Amino acid sequence: MEIVLDVLLFVAAVLLIMGLRQLSNPDTASKGNSLAAFALFLGIVVSLVYPLETASNNYLYISVGIAVGAAIGLLSAKKVAMTAMPEMVSLFNGFGGLSAGLISLVWLINNKAAGQATEMGIVLLNLFLGLVAFIGSLVAYGKLSGKLKDGHLRIPFSTLVNLVLLLAAIAAIVVFSYNGMLTHVQLTVFAVVALLYGITFVAPIGGADMPVVISLLNSLTGITAAISGILTDNKLMLLGGVLVGSSGIILTLLMCKAMNRPLLSVIFGSFSSSKGEGLEVNGNIKEISCADLAIQLAYSDRVCIIPGYGMAVAQAQKVVKEVEVILEERGVEFKYAIHPVAGRMPGHMNVLLAEADVSYDKLLDLDDANSYLETTDVAIVVGANDVVNPSALEDPNSKIYGMPILDLAKTKNVVVLKRSMNPGYAGIQNPLFFKDNNKMLFGDAKKTLQLILSELKAA
Repeated sequence: MEIVLDVLLFVAAVLLIMGLRQLSNPDTASKGNSLAAFALFLGIVVSLVYPLETASNNYLYISVGIAVGAAIGLLSAKKVAMTAMPEMVSLFNGFGGLSAGLISLVWLINNKAAGQATEMGIVLLNLFLGLVAFIGSLVAYGKLSGKLKDGHLRIPFSTLVNLVLLLAAIAAIVVFSYNGMLTHVQLTVFAVVALLYGITFVAPIGGADMPVVISLLNSLTGITAAISGILTDNKLMLLGGVLVGSSGIILTLLMCKAMNRPLLSVIFGSFSSSKGEGLEVNGNIKEISCADLAIQLAYSDRVCIIPGYGMAVAQAQKVVKEVEVILEERGVEFKYAIHPVAGRMPGHMNVLLAEADVSYDKLLDLDDANSYLETTDVAIVVGANDVVNPSALEDPNSKIYGMPILDLAKTKNVVVLKRSMNPGYAGIQNPLFFKDNNKMLFGDAKKTLQLILSELKAA
């Protein structure tokens, strides 16, 4: 029987890898998602059967837990709006980290908080990472949803506090592992330190940097899942955790590069510390009407859309797609410039545009987009702000200085679709709005684009 179950786990592992591989292409992503979900379902079934000596009465509690969790997950996924997707991902990731961390807690309880040095070290490390991922994800959820403002968790000397808590946790893991045991009081204090570090780790980080934080927390959850797989001898959990952990670290490093931020500054909480007040931004703005923009688009050779979180809020992606179709019918080349950290989570804009059936080959990454924007006739910024802010290039005192941006300095005409002149998620004003090649079009992005679409159809 165990041989059969091992074979089924191997099959589930292969299906999981195949499913994840298919997620890299929009044409196969849906199929890959279903395949990976089936692989995990198979893994759950095998995991329930595998401990053959387990008393049958445990399955009642397990079944109730699975039913409640599945119901919450299904209802949440069906009801969540695209604008709320980042905070839902953060919330689910946090509970994934908590689940993996609790496996360590159960191990400690079952073994009376005693064991060999290596085992104790692994278990305590897993508990620490799981609790950090959990509480850190909850703080990220609060920031992303707007329920938790940056000022609500203002921590004096946050970098020093983070360093002290991290060193205390590492020292505790070493000491307790060497001793081979710890008391219930020590375990409680250790858990509190882990939770405090998770809070102080994420609290100082600004909203504009949150995509990188989510990626890092996701990788921590993957690492805890991998360690839990070792503790429970669950090969599928180990494989899934390694895949999530390693890919999360790679994505975090790539996004740090895109933000021009060192990874160590993320870990020690100085990630988004401001360099200063920044230069005062003022000047006169120029406005444009929907009719004038429609004419400008109709007579262009190249048009580029720069999407941001505002497009998700307005749910304007499908109207943008309609504009793309009508302009391409008239011979206009149409592309989308995607910044790596546009939106509130990694890949947010890609998911948003895929929902509108935008072809993946029309999406340009940062380097290709900047080359394309130099020869673009009209670039339309739909709800983006910080990723096109020239302060990142021009103002050494700005807190986003050094961050690679979508540079619109050489673009012939730029039009920013925005509700008002309020600053973006980073909380700083955008000098782009006052540039000579820029015009503002105020209003709800979806309604504005629908008016533009009507003008194009009537022309």
